[in-house]
Formats: sequence, structure tokens, C-alpha cells
Amino acid sequence: MSFEYFQARAAEARRDADAANLANVRERCLRSEAAFLDMAARAERGARMKSKLEAEKAAAQAQDEHDGAETPPLD
Repeated sequence: MSFEYFQARAAEARRDADAANLANVRERCLRSEAAFLDMAARAERGARMKSKLEAEKAAAQAQDEHDGAETPPLD
């Protein structure tokens, strides 16, 4: 699931909390909002980490290809 999904669910939970007449319902919705915001933060961190690792892997692969092009063949 994506950051955007969790953000949307958090916003929905906040709207439900604002519309709730009963305190226990409002509190439940606010707990849901907090949980979805936490999941959104984790999803965003995971996506950033994945992008960073992919960039590092691509750079290492490019360097390996570059290094291999300069090495003379062994006889």
C-alpha cells in the first residue's frame, strides 16, 4: 500500500472524528487517524530507502561496466 493510500485513510478518519457525536466514536476515529499517519510515514520511509538502494545499485553496476571496459582482455 502506498503513502497516498494511508494519507487518504487518515484524512477520512479525521473527518469521521469531526462528525462523531459520541466521545468513544471520536476517540476511535482519532486512534485510527494516528495509526494511518504512522503507516504513511513508514511507507514513505520505505519508498525513499528503496529509491536510494536502487540508485546505489545502478551506480555500482555502471561503475562495474565502466571498469570492465577499461580492463584489457587476459590472454
